[in-house]
Amino acid sequence: MTLISGAIETLRGAGYKITDRRIAMLEVLYGTDKHLTAKDVTERMAPDFPEISPDTIYRNLHTFFELGILEETEYEAEKYFMVKKAPHDHHHHFICTNCGKFINIKMCPLNYFEEQLGDVKISGHRFELYGLCADCKKKLETQSED
Repeated sequence: MTLISGAIETLRGAGYKITDRRIAMLEVLYGTDKHLTAKDVTERMAPDFPEISPDTIYRNLHTFFELGILEETEYEAEKYFMVKKAPHDHHHHFICTNCGKFINIKMCPLNYFEEQLGDVKISGHRFELYGLCADCKKKLETQSED
């Protein structure tokens, strides 16, 4: 079973209709390894679905997130979405403050915080690091040498 067909089965199992628009959205999302905004998805779908509204895109992205198909992160008041490559794909991000590039961090610090907090029940978390990616850091260093 492909990742897209798994997502379709998840939607179907939750009682959602499988429409051409939803399949096209999934194809856009599974067709990239980048984090996309609702605007990015709308632009990529526009050639085949010029009438689709940003609200429809955002509602579906939220549904996909709620069903565990997508991960969601926020940067500069904008929500970014990316498909989970596996059902329990859990990772965090380094986000370049210059170019906006996302780099996945495979390690999760949650265990450390659970140890520090003792007898608590954590219901969710988000961990992101910000700075300059290697390319932007190199460009900045080159510019300062000039």
